[in-house]
Amino acid sequence: MTRYIPNTDADQSEMLCEIGLDKIDDLFSHIPESVRLNRELKLPKPMSEMELLSHMGNLAGKNKDTNEYSCFLGAGAYDHYIPSVIKHLASRQEFYTAYTPYQPEISQGTLQAIFEYQTMICELTGMQVANASMYDGATAVAEAAFMACSSTKKNEILVAATIHPESFEVLSTYSRFKGHDIKKFGHKGGKIDLAELEDNITKDTAAVIIQTPNFFGIIEDLKGVSELVHKNKALLIISCDPISLALFKSPGDFGADIVVGDGQCLGNPLSFGGPYLGFFATTKELMRKMPGRVVGETVDKNGKRGFVLTLQTREQHIRREKATSNICSNQALNALNATIYLSTMGKEGLRKVALLCTQKAHYTYEQLIKSGVFSPVFDAPFFKEFSVKYNGDVKELNKKLLTEKIIGGYDLGLSFKGMENTWLVAVTEKRTRDEIDNLVRKAVSL
Repeated sequence: MTRYIPNTDADQSEMLCEIGLDKIDDLFSHIPESVRLNRELKLPKPMSEMELLSHMGNLAGKNKDTNEYSCFLGAGAYDHYIPSVIKHLASRQEFYTAYTPYQPEISQGTLQAIFEYQTMICELTGMQVANASMYDGATAVAEAAFMACSSTKKNEILVAATIHPESFEVLSTYSRFKGHDIKKFGHKGGKIDLAELEDNITKDTAAVIIQTPNFFGIIEDLKGVSELVHKNKALLIISCDPISLALFKSPGDFGADIVVGDGQCLGNPLSFGGPYLGFFATTKELMRKMPGRVVGETVDKNGKRGFVLTLQTREQHIRREKATSNICSNQALNALNATIYLSTMGKEGLRKVALLCTQKAHYTYEQLIKSGVFSPVFDAPFFKEFSVKYNGDVKELNKKLLTEKIIGGYDLGLSFKGMENTWLVAVTEKRTRDEIDNLVRKAVSL
């Protein structure tokens, strides 16, 4: 204890005397002896700073990271280039120490950063209002479904089978305790089956959830979907890749009521799976049903521009019966990364990233198919991710590729029956032609 907390024996005695105790063990007298640990903790011997840095470096060296390996694994988390300015700005003390800006008079910087983030998300998605962010894309999907049920006073949610499996799992888990009825509808050729959706949607449907590009990497055709959904007085929820929106029509243009997704690709590292951030945008009509908080722009008593928390719908802030959700603390630092990323890239930069992803993904697909070792799975347009059938064991292929310092694609057989040995390959703007050609060469020869 004294190795890490600078209290002398005299300090400890003085504190114990002050609270009327004789020794440290007296603090735990309420814990039965039978359940107390009666030995020293099995910790390694203390190290000097130099020894510790060397030890931690050796441990870190066992990791396979994207600085040393070329990564073609996506399935929801993507190895995009992160401009160095993001780390420098986000590491400033006023940002990384900030939690929740309850006091606007001392939180103007953080509040403005969140306001700018909300504005950019609205511009990308074509929606009218966005919240300060969510935990991740999966929880954003679940919260969108609950918001739809609350708004429509219905309990049935129709979910496309092509959404991310983890989003569906989170939605299903949450729904067990909400009493909502979650139903899947299928796909045809990798895209949503509009006829099956039409057969399943009813007057009891609160919302339809669609992802585009979907989990197979395919861009969904949303023409007619919005009309069908709204004709049945349901809400349309679209989950999307924000970078793809630099190329394609926004969900708002298709009549989406709620737009969600994962913002990891916007300047946030892979980080072993998190923390990430979920974005959440909707219409003015649904704004007060939206979970989380909204930062608004105003003026102070002197007429100067300022920012405040305009809407706060958590149980911590309003009466429980009026709260929308308590699972909605925003990922402020991750959202800040996204804000800096979008500001740095600008419209043209983001469009260039999206174009490079598309071009490189299509080149990779063509080369793999040309090899004869891989065959097409779907005949549909894709963005930066695609599915191909391997004529061997995908699990073994990925193991062998790791020995060549290549992180291979996702095995779709892990999530979808009948798709064994189907490879989901992601290609971002970071992948060079040499890396792509090396992937094809190794995948064919191994």
